[in-house]
Amino acid sequence: MAIVALTAVCLAYAPIAFTELWPYARPGAPALGEWLLGRTVSPEFVAEAVRDRLGPYERSLVPLIVHSVLGGLLMLLGPVQLLTAVRRRIRLHRTLGVVFAATVYVSMAGAAVYLVRTPPERAFSGAAFWIVLAVILVGTVGSVTFGILAAYKGFPDLHQRWLLLCYAFLMTAPLLRLEWGFLPTLYPGLSIQDVNRVAIMHLGALVSFGALLATRALDRRTSVPGLTGTWAPGPVMVLAHLAGAAGLAALVPAFLGEGTEGRRLLLAYLVPYAVTYAVLAARAAGARRAGNGWAREEWRLHLAALLLAPAFSAVMVPVLERAMDLDRATALVAAAGIGCGMLAYTAVTVVSLRVLAGRELLRRREAQAPPPAGPAAAEGALTGAGAGAGEEGR
Repeated sequence: MAIVALTAVCLAYAPIAFTELWPYARPGAPALGEWLLGRTVSPEFVAEAVRDRLGPYERSLVPLIVHSVLGGLLMLLGPVQLLTAVRRRIRLHRTLGVVFAATVYVSMAGAAVYLVRTPPERAFSGAAFWIVLAVILVGTVGSVTFGILAAYKGFPDLHQRWLLLCYAFLMTAPLLRLEWGFLPTLYPGLSIQDVNRVAIMHLGALVSFGALLATRALDRRTSVPGLTGTWAPGPVMVLAHLAGAAGLAALVPAFLGEGTEGRRLLLAYLVPYAVTYAVLAARAAGARRAGNGWAREEWRLHLAALLLAPAFSAVMVPVLERAMDLDRATALVAAAGIGCGMLAYTAVTVVSLRVLAGRELLRRREAQAPPPAGPAAAEGALTGAGAGAGEEGR
């Protein structure tokens, strides 16, 4: 069912991505996304969106068109890759994987040109949105790169995790367009820039959470070779809870101090955060009761990362203020917008290191194991001696 829903969203968004920027290159050109927004929200909402994007986009229109068109292609390649992996069509999966990775790199290069050429304060929806876009770009490129390395080194389980995370980051584009259509009905009169600020409060958390759910659904193992103990024991989880509480204690008053907009943004942050926390905690507890040690370990590592996200964001507020010369409100929105996504990326990194550490431990144990004793060993020794003599005879 989840694959069907994902495929439906991707197929629906692909033509929108293909045509989204045509009107900026040729005014009056058809664009499916604008047509739908004009009917689901209002023509005024669309006109405002186009007007606000004209300035930031004009210096980088060609790279952005490349980015958008290839993004539409990625929407089609993603479900195909997932289905070929599930159905174990290995040769087709590898061939399409090369195409997918190359498309990601070229598409993200187009987005990078836009970000480099556009000062954060002049970007569409402002500096906070620019920062979140930059983090998503780095996360997308990093995850596809780690996925390629994992496949090359023969770690299909890690390859799967990184590519699911990569595609999750790519899904921020169609999900943002859904919020363009949905949020103005929830908050009448909200501009597209305000919608973007609300969306970045939770998109990073939602897509990375979706990647984790997909990972756990596809990974049926109850143990991993070499896995011993846990990297998320009780004391670590207690400290993570305390850090999370401290982070929220800093973020909540800061958002409430921003008036109506701050309360709206805080709600957009806290509700998805609370739902994600509840699901991760419940799944970890369920895995413990079922005796599934590997699932419990992965759920707990991601739960610890989620708990640390508010603390990370609280620390990043003054850092962004000073490093990028931002006002307090903009730094607050940007820091909250990148926290959950960056910590989810960190969690996948820790899970990968956990798997690699287990494999390394197993390798060392096998290397240190004494040679087999008994008749089989003696026969092996005689065979080796005979082979050695044969080599000397040559």
